[in-house]
Amino acid sequence: MQYKKIGVIGSGSWATAMIKMMTDNTAEKTILWWVRKQEDRDYILAYRHNPSYLSAVEIKLSRDQISTDALSIIQKSDIIILNTPAAYLKAALRDVKPEHLRGKVIVSAIKGIVPDENLIVGEYLMKFFDVDLANIVVIGGPCHAEEVSLEKLSYLTLASKEIENAQLIAEILQNRYIKTIISADVLGVEYGAVLKNIYALAGGICHGLGFGDNFQAVLVSNAIREMETCLDVIDPQEREINASAYLGDLLVTAYSQFSRNRTFGNMIGKGYSVQSAQLEMNMVAEGYYASACIQRVIQQYQLDMPICEAVYEILYQHKSALQTVKTLADSLN
Repeated sequence: MQYKKIGVIGSGSWATAMIKMMTDNTAEKTILWWVRKQEDRDYILAYRHNPSYLSAVEIKLSRDQISTDALSIIQKSDIIILNTPAAYLKAALRDVKPEHLRGKVIVSAIKGIVPDENLIVGEYLMKFFDVDLANIVVIGGPCHAEEVSLEKLSYLTLASKEIENAQLIAEILQNRYIKTIISADVLGVEYGAVLKNIYALAGGICHGLGFGDNFQAVLVSNAIREMETCLDVIDPQEREINASAYLGDLLVTAYSQFSRNRTFGNMIGKGYSVQSAQLEMNMVAEGYYASACIQRVIQQYQLDMPICEAVYEILYQHKSALQTVKTLADSLN
């Protein structure tokens, strides 16, 4: 595929960061962008900035490259990058049929689980849109949108069963501040991205409760082992759990000032309700939705995942955060 048309579906901070990555990349391509709100499109065209997310990033797209019609963008594109919160993916694709995605490379930049179906995005695309697994590419971190906007050196992992497709996406994203890593572990990278958000949320809860760095280090070291156990059961294969896509992404999400999941958890630890924390953040913390979905995975596979279960108990069963973390602490080593 020499000349590429890339459609980005989503207009949040991560989607905005990807627009910047691609416009700062020299590969021959046309970028098409679905922006949900007409007023946001109008603002971007008038002022060259996203009014709601990463507002310092200059948007170098023309009028005919930005649309509020997702189906139109998808039909015109060879490569489709899905970049909405997982909970909003179905709404974004409501007019899309399997034939509209046939033969296209579909990239999931979504680090969450589609709630009602309890499926990671790749599984959802295969089940409901008949997308071939070989045509799916999953993007992993560690990479925060805010640091992309500042052009801080960052790394992306591109995972696909068809390595040529992973290399294709690497070609259009890499630039002087974005380095890329190729992987064949599609399910591992995608489930790992879901789980690290839950663990970051746990870290935030502990910070909000007043636990210090010593305990956080124990929590994270237990979390990566818990992740490895889960991935080995869901998709058993040889993988290096200490690689950037797993441990690296977990570390940056658990510790970074830019982590919305850590921020959300911190607010819960300080006594905010889920609703009040969501309203104050005005952004989606994927770990909240993922917690309920992973709980069903735990039950399905009969997994021992005490950190994930503790987060679920705090968020959905309204158990005392302090008492739940104290009980969790007794099980860690």
